[in-house]
Amino acid sequence: MNVPETRAPRIIVIGGGFAGISFIKKLRREKVQVVLFDRHNYHTFQPLLYQVSTAGLEPDSIAYPLRKIFRKNHDFHFRMAEVLKIDTQNNTIHTTIGNLNFDYLVIATGTRTNFFGNDSIAQNSMPMKTVPQALNIRSLMLQNIEKADITANETERKRLLNFVIAGAGPTGVELAGALAEFRKGILEHDYPELEEEEMHVHLIEGQDRVLPPMSKEASKKAQKFLEKLGVQIHLNTLISDYDGKMVSTNDGKIFETATFIWAAGVSGALIPGIDGNALVERANRYRVNRFNKIEGFDTIYALGDIALMETEDYPKGHPQVAQPAIQQGKLLGKNFRRMLKNKKMQPFDYFEKGTMATVGRNKAVVDLGRLHFGGAIAWFLWMFVHLWFLVGFRNRVVTFFNWTYSYINYDRAARLIIRPFTKVKS
Repeated sequence: MNVPETRAPRIIVIGGGFAGISFIKKLRREKVQVVLFDRHNYHTFQPLLYQVSTAGLEPDSIAYPLRKIFRKNHDFHFRMAEVLKIDTQNNTIHTTIGNLNFDYLVIATGTRTNFFGNDSIAQNSMPMKTVPQALNIRSLMLQNIEKADITANETERKRLLNFVIAGAGPTGVELAGALAEFRKGILEHDYPELEEEEMHVHLIEGQDRVLPPMSKEASKKAQKFLEKLGVQIHLNTLISDYDGKMVSTNDGKIFETATFIWAAGVSGALIPGIDGNALVERANRYRVNRFNKIEGFDTIYALGDIALMETEDYPKGHPQVAQPAIQQGKLLGKNFRRMLKNKKMQPFDYFEKGTMATVGRNKAVVDLGRLHFGGAIAWFLWMFVHLWFLVGFRNRVVTFFNWTYSYINYDRAARLIIRPFTKVKS
């Protein structure tokens, strides 16, 4: 592999998400060689993927080139490739572009969509973990509305305008709210032959409330907001099958739909080569100590969603959201600096900054310690926090402009179908 030889310690980082970039930023001036591997050449701000999929933002508003982030880093190298295997005996990784040795390895691969072994759902549903997947959902949604606008078949029109989302966590709730607002703000203006009431949004959740990770107060407020927007919520309901046309549930419900979005679960994005006590199979995560070192290894670390750190407050590991990943990445970077100076490393202690989710215009919920509130104040706080953590000044400005424009005009400007045109054979 074409990576310069070095006498400095070589640190390989797998994954350019929140954890990986937070870690590398802390090594900017250190005398180490950092090699970052990722399948994409950009960092994705995943909390706003749903806005790309519902035509609220263009993808370049939430994505930022990885090479540009680390321009000022000393001896930094990026390679766009997939890591296939870790050889722990020889301290080597095997990738789609060759092999590379390391002195230290940091795994920050995050999660992938979990279909719980249901092949039909995996094959026919629409996941939303990456920018291409979000764009695919956007194109499908708009294509189905276009088809509904011209079809004379009432049954087919109903199926095309029936949107079903599996999973009422933050992603599912935010998607449902955005789709409901799309119906309210766009449908009557762009598609005068379609009635607003013809478009239905269904949100299906296996537990007894929406937003299960948040407080009951936040769940109640979020459900009230969703119902006010016209979202139909189905709790204590598990999806058993989707064949591309029909969603079936465990309690006998049937939803005929051409748009089924799966937001019901994630699983750790493991890399072959590390197993034994280091691998927690029930969670698909690597067991790490308080310094994010993987159990049984001296030079291999894991960060963020892929790391399971068992503590008194979090016996099942920290929540798989952005803040633990960012905090772990920052601390590990600081600890590497201390380690290089032969100083003692500091154990990780998670600082809970609160959780939040948005439902729509002037509608959001926030859990901040013992405080639970919702509405316009929560919505503005949600916007401020997400703008603050976006990577890149340009992305912040463009996103703020888009949000301001949408707020004033009740519009979603990114309504472009970008799938390749397929000619119908006669």
